Amino acid sequence: MKNLADLRDELTSWKTLANRVQETLELAEMEDESLRDDLMLELKAIEADLGKREFNAMLSGPYDRGNAILAVHAGAGGVDSQDWAWMLERMYLRWAEAHGYSTDILNLSEGEEAGIKSVTIAVNGRYAYGYLRSEKGVHRLVRLSPFDAAHRRHTSFAMIEVLPDMEDGDIDVQINPDDLRIDIYRSSGAGGQNVQKNATAIRITHIPTGIVVTCQNERSQLQNRENALRVLRSRLMEKKQEEQDEQLAELRGEYTKAEWGSQIRSYVLHPYQMVKDHRTNYEMGNTQAVLDGDLDGFIEAYLKQS
Repeated sequence: MKNLADLRDELTSWKTLANRVQETLELAEMEDESLRDDLMLELKAIEADLGKREFNAMLSGPYDRGNAILAVHAGAGGVDSQDWAWMLERMYLRWAEAHGYSTDILNLSEGEEAGIKSVTIAVNGRYAYGYLRSEKGVHRLVRLSPFDAAHRRHTSFAMIEVLPDMEDGDIDVQINPDDLRIDIYRSSGAGGQNVQKNATAIRITHIPTGIVVTCQNERSQLQNRENALRVLRSRLMEKKQEEQDEQLAELRGEYTKAEWGSQIRSYVLHPYQMVKDHRTNYEMGNTQAVLDGDLDGFIEAYLKQS
C-alpha cells in the first residue's frame, strides 16, 4: 500500500506538470504580448521543476527514496575529535531541517569534556537515504584547536555511517531472536534530574556477526528496544550489501578495503578556508555555510559522478 501510494503521488505530479506545460503552450500560441512576463516566469518554474526531477532520477537504488539512519562517530584526535563529531551532528541536523526532513535522535553518547563520542539520528522523508548515502566515510577537520592552550593546529577525524532505515515489513533481513543477546541498563546522562532511576537503556548484540547496537534516548524500555532493533536491521542489511559488493569487486580484481583515515572530505579552517571532497574534487570556500548545512553541491557532485 505504501508503494502504491508513492507511485500514485508521483504519477499525479507528472500529470500536473504535463497540464502546466500544455496550458503554457496554449497561452504562448495566443501571441499576446501582455502575457510575456507571466509566461517567462512560468517557463522558469517548469524548467526548475524538470531539473529537480532529472536530479531525482539519479536516485534509483532500492532504498534511495526511503528514510535514513545517520551515525556520527568521533575518531582520532581526543576532545578535538569529539567536538568535531558534535559539529557534524549540527551540520546534518541543519541540512535536514532546511530540506523539510524530520529527525529523531535514537542514541547519543556525550564526550567527557566537550562534544560527543557518537550519535545516531533517524532522518525521515522522501529521498533521505538517496541524498545522505553520499556522506558515508571519514571526514577530516584541520583547525586551530580551541582546547589547546598553545592554540596549535590540530587534525581531527570523524566517521559518518549512513544506513537505509529498514522497516518491519522488509524481507531482506530476518533476525532470529535466538541470535540476540539483550542487556538492559540505566541510561547515562548529565546528572541531577536527568539521571534515569529505572533501567531503560538497551544494548543488543547480534551474536553471529558481533554487531552491537545501543539505544538510551527514550524513557520507555520498549521504545528503546524497538529503536535498537530498527538500527540493527539496517546495519545487517548494510553488512549483507557490503559482502555482496566485496565479492563482486574481488571477482573484478579491484577491491580495496576502506581504512580509517582515508577521508572522503576535508574541512580546512586554518591556514586557509576550504572544504574539498576528495572523490569528486568539488570544493567550496565558504566553510561556515557548509558547517551550517549547505551540502547540496557536494551531494549533487557525488551523485552525478557515481
